[in-house]
Amino acid sequence: MYFPSAGKSNTAQTIACARQTAAERGIRHIVVASNTGDTARQLAGTGAAVVCVTHAQGFVEPGQNEMSDNTRQDLSGVGIRVLTGTHVLSGVERGISNRLGGAYPAEIMAHTLRMFGQGTKVAVEIAVMALDAGLIPHGEPVLSVGGTGRGADTVLLLRPAHADHILDTRVLEVICKPAGL
Repeated sequence: MYFPSAGKSNTAQTIACARQTAAERGIRHIVVASNTGDTARQLAGTGAAVVCVTHAQGFVEPGQNEMSDNTRQDLSGVGIRVLTGTHVLSGVERGISNRLGGAYPAEIMAHTLRMFGQGTKVAVEIAVMALDAGLIPHGEPVLSVGGTGRGADTVLLLRPAHADHILDTRVLEVICKPAGL
């Protein structure tokens, strides 16, 4: 499915695509980007194990996280695990390029993935992060839900690799995404 534009307005249809695909194909794990918990909460009850990946601590303001402790507890209460960690496609390299200029491999990869849309970049990145954190199994296809800004607009079926082998990640199928960006 392709959406005419990117962004939060596609969230309901994106979640429906993820839920339907998980049910039809017996997908056991879903990874979702969510900073407020709203998008992640919509995937509760799918029968799949859901991992919510937030922005890194300090993404907006040093020492702060966008997701409150109460929201983390609420998500945990419905069986959703929350991961906050360094973004695998920026992290240290972003710090170096911000200070010294230049472009570095992880950032080049991020920009290349954005050619398919921000949600595609996010979906690949968060799946690798969840795998590196041990929250999803190695070698198993997962659904990964990303977005552009807030909400969700992209679902990929992929088999992530650990960050140190990120080029072995395989996007198996694009379930939905914005078209013509």
